[in-house]
Amino acid sequence: MKLKKLSLRFRIFIAMILLVLLASILIAIVTIYQYNEEAQDYHKERLERKEENIKSSIDFTIKETTYPVNTENIPLIFKEKIHEIATIHKLQINLYDLDGTILKSSKESFSKNDTITKCIDVEILNAISNTAEHRYVIKRVENGKNYQSSYSYITDTKFKPLAILNLPYLEDDDFLNKELREFLERLSYAYLVMLLIAIGLAYLLSKYITKSLKTISDKMNETRLEKRNKKIEIASSSEEIETLVKSYNSMIDELEESAVKLATSEREQAWREMAKQVAHEIKNPLTPMRLSVQSFQRKFDANDPDIDKKVNEYSKTLIQQIDTMSSIASAFSNFAKMPAQKNEILNVVEITKLALDIFSEEYIHFISDKEHINAKFDRTQLIRVITNLVKNGTQAIPEEQEDKKIVVNVSEVEDQVLITISDNGVGISEENKEKIFEPKFTTKSSGMGLGLAMVKNIVETYKGNITFTTQKNKGTTFKVSFPKQ
Repeated sequence: MKLKKLSLRFRIFIAMILLVLLASILIAIVTIYQYNEEAQDYHKERLERKEENIKSSIDFTIKETTYPVNTENIPLIFKEKIHEIATIHKLQINLYDLDGTILKSSKESFSKNDTITKCIDVEILNAISNTAEHRYVIKRVENGKNYQSSYSYITDTKFKPLAILNLPYLEDDDFLNKELREFLERLSYAYLVMLLIAIGLAYLLSKYITKSLKTISDKMNETRLEKRNKKIEIASSSEEIETLVKSYNSMIDELEESAVKLATSEREQAWREMAKQVAHEIKNPLTPMRLSVQSFQRKFDANDPDIDKKVNEYSKTLIQQIDTMSSIASAFSNFAKMPAQKNEILNVVEITKLALDIFSEEYIHFISDKEHINAKFDRTQLIRVITNLVKNGTQAIPEEQEDKKIVVNVSEVEDQVLITISDNGVGISEENKEKIFEPKFTTKSSGMGLGLAMVKNIVETYKGNITFTTQKNKGTTFKVSFPKQ
């Protein structure tokens, strides 16, 4: 999953948890480093203390000895005393002459694996003699263990060098490592508790931070141009969220103002188009009426023996054109009239049968699996919907077609009433499918093209839906569904 697809709340939550984990890892690393540094300082200081105490014991032995104090007598002076000093301080002691040759050691025997060297390297001798402290420490690793070995001068009472003191020292870190393990274990327990607390806090904090954003997001998703949108009201929020809320509320005001202007403009445009259409449709029958009257005026002769027949023909033509104009006026009137939402309980099956009674075509068949399917609908509007769809079906079947058939089915699907009107006519072409419910669109030589637009308007007023399926030269099925309550 890509990071950009994760929600802000989840990213905040993960970031806080990772921050705690990173902090715990860094502290553990710093702790281990600090322990190692302290261990090195501890061993360094401990060796210095040991060396200082051993030198004090050696100086006391030199003062108390009865042998002449010189390098040659060092083995005699420390014959037994070196073991006593080594035992007291629990450290091996090696004494070398100034040339680096072994004189005396607290360890009796020598072996190949022994830490005692019979001669000191020239580099070490030079380092001892050339440093101000006359002291040199080397470090080495043997068998996985760290060793330090210090070299320094032993002097007589007049501070004249007598010999070189060598103290091999093993860095025993078992105790420190044990302390480190115990500390890290306690630290891990503490951070485990902190991690659990951090998870809880991260969850609550991320929820708190994104709560305002979710409110704004929900409001934005609900924003529609065709309805009145509510402004966002958040009691307490950050400065950034407050700025976002103000921008949204300002946008809502502008959107509402724009919607009002757009609705006004659309209404004006619709009425202009309607006026043009009415004028156009009325002009069509007026032209033959005018021609008929002019022709009557030119040819009128009171002495004509066929005058009665001609008057009847002229009258019939005028009446036909007047009926056409009346039909045009009724069509526009019905389309413009919004259906009143009457909450009357109707038996849709009975009303559908009633609507089909006005049709004399024998190929219209009615089917319903129930005798009573009740719904809230206006009786007149429901009849108008059915008659318009059935009339469209009859007009879609060519006159010369023999096996004409229209099937009207009323059924109940869960909480919806479903009315289907199927015909086996010519069907609807691909280019006309998207225009079928548009006002003024028609494929017939007569009619205003307002029937299906009016049907769609009525059905949607009652929170219903109308759809259709069609096949060329096989027929069309219209499906009308609306809630029962």
